[in-house]
Amino acid sequence: MKGRRTQKRERRQVMTSPYQAAHDRSLNDPEGFWGDAAKDIVWTKPWDKVLDDSNAPLYRWFTGGELNTCYNAVDRHVEGGRAEQAAIIYDSPITGSKRTITYADLQDQVSRFAGVLKAQGVEKGDRVIIYMPMIPESVVAMLACARLGAVHSVVFGGFAAHELATRVNDAQPKVIVAASCGIEPGRVVAYKPMVDEAVKQAAHKPGKVVIFQREQCKADMQDGRDVDWDEAMKTAEPADCVPVAATDPLYILYTSGTTGQPKGVVRDTGGHAVALKWTMNALYDVQPGDVYWAASDVGWVVGHSYIVYGPLLHGCTTIVFEGKPVGTPDAGTFWRVIEEHNVKVLFTAPTAFRAIRRDDPNGEFLKKYSTKSLTALYLAGERSDPETLKWAENHLQVPVIDHWWQTETGWAICGNPKGLELFPVKHGSPTKPMPGWNVQVLGEDHKPVPPTQIGALVCKLPLPPGTLPTLWNAEQRFRDAYLADYPGYYKTGDAGFIDDDGYVYVMTRTDDVINVAGHRLSTGAMEEVLAMHPDVAECAVIGVADELKGQAPLGFVCLKSGVDRPDEEIVKELVKLVRDEIGPVAAFKQAVVVKRLPKTRSGKILRGTMQKMADNTEVKVPPTIDDPDILPEIEEALEGIGLGKKRSG
Repeated sequence: MKGRRTQKRERRQVMTSPYQAAHDRSLNDPEGFWGDAAKDIVWTKPWDKVLDDSNAPLYRWFTGGELNTCYNAVDRHVEGGRAEQAAIIYDSPITGSKRTITYADLQDQVSRFAGVLKAQGVEKGDRVIIYMPMIPESVVAMLACARLGAVHSVVFGGFAAHELATRVNDAQPKVIVAASCGIEPGRVVAYKPMVDEAVKQAAHKPGKVVIFQREQCKADMQDGRDVDWDEAMKTAEPADCVPVAATDPLYILYTSGTTGQPKGVVRDTGGHAVALKWTMNALYDVQPGDVYWAASDVGWVVGHSYIVYGPLLHGCTTIVFEGKPVGTPDAGTFWRVIEEHNVKVLFTAPTAFRAIRRDDPNGEFLKKYSTKSLTALYLAGERSDPETLKWAENHLQVPVIDHWWQTETGWAICGNPKGLELFPVKHGSPTKPMPGWNVQVLGEDHKPVPPTQIGALVCKLPLPPGTLPTLWNAEQRFRDAYLADYPGYYKTGDAGFIDDDGYVYVMTRTDDVINVAGHRLSTGAMEEVLAMHPDVAECAVIGVADELKGQAPLGFVCLKSGVDRPDEEIVKELVKLVRDEIGPVAAFKQAVVVKRLPKTRSGKILRGTMQKMADNTEVKVPPTIDDPDILPEIEEALEGIGLGKKRSG
């Protein structure tokens, strides 16, 4: 007979959910948890220590270990029987072209392009800036750098010359790799003139510029400096994988919106490979061979983690999509791609679905395609408002999973880990902290606040593998920006709360908690209410300066396609809705209808820019803005309600 203690222990084990068991172990035994996960990566030299805390609060993962990310993402699959499986499916509705690249093809292209870089003097530890559109060659360039142990820094194609120059000065690349152009709906954006101007402005001069010529716009080449991609590939000597230390940098990614001295997030090699490989199954519930689509751009962290490295480390097929959710040619393009390529998981930004919903509120385009291959939709990049989430659930009939992460973290802080255990979705919450993450909510006194109370969302150190170990050449800035305000914790810069069930709610950036007559209110909560209105497709709430109350909330709303009612009528209803749902304390009395909202190219609404405009303070056009022509429209709307430039008093 079993003793009572054994029976109790067995009962406890039965009651512990797979998620809870993984989460508990990841916090109580991080070495064991991540050491096991690391067995899915091929190491050329095993690590001495899983978690190195000798220089806390600067922690390092897998010290002493050596590996090559490109080998793990490409060569191992060729050797392991996936040579003829599609590694990349390129689908470009903008150019009307498609192609499939197998793992064997990818190995050939990457090893040869690594040879091209090597011939230009690129070695282990050197930096290479990549300035490319959404084409397979962008992925090839990134992997070629990883193959050589060089550090890549992808700068979003089309970034202004000055912004590119600041990154050139900071990263000091030996080579720049660029395409001749990018293609946006209705226009071709020449990249080469911007590269030339950036090199002219930069104090640091790269030795060579490698150009991939696209037929839509051929670039003029500079003798002695510029190298033609295709010509160089013809004679390139394939290069082998170079093992690097687990703690060596794989890439630098400059956070969007950085001005002046750019902030370069460093990603290490070992922890990154381990964490991303682990998330593919645990979070996204995909297996090797599945088709995984992150509809983002390689210029953003999502593109790094889940267009390039995550899917390829896992042996999936990844989709490189050069298009938009609407307008290339219509609001059905996502459904076409899912049907045509048998996509199992789609990961995109909420703004993409808001655009689709706005153009096609009743989901008519969806009826033209079969999305039966799709098992889940994942949203991240900005808060997923409940109304957009519900719309996607109703039309797709699959779990719609919001998850929360940042450029700095490289993968999800919170999510619904479908591969471990699928939790009931609570609209407005990215569910629970992922294994490896100890998320807490602290008040202004730096002490934990009770459940459901808003405070600063912080993560107890050490952060899990794959997160930023530091900033490029700026350790003190790293400490000041992320570690100094809450000693022992990583400051996310987001505000929110945790409910009684352990679900995390990310309500707003801490900068967007507004103070109305002494009440700290979340603009995110007000946005949720505005989005409930049947005529509203998209919205944003900011706090504007108010002499009496300190700050007052102001709503911007975009209406759904086909809405034909007076704006004043809708605004009245919105004011009443916020009063009914949040209460008079919100003091929500003003909203304005606009055609569109200013956003970054990754889909984040530029609330800070709109707030400066409303308060009539100096506004610098952010380098990451997708369409600067929207700002005069916002200006006009603000003037219409007595704010901004023509503000009286």
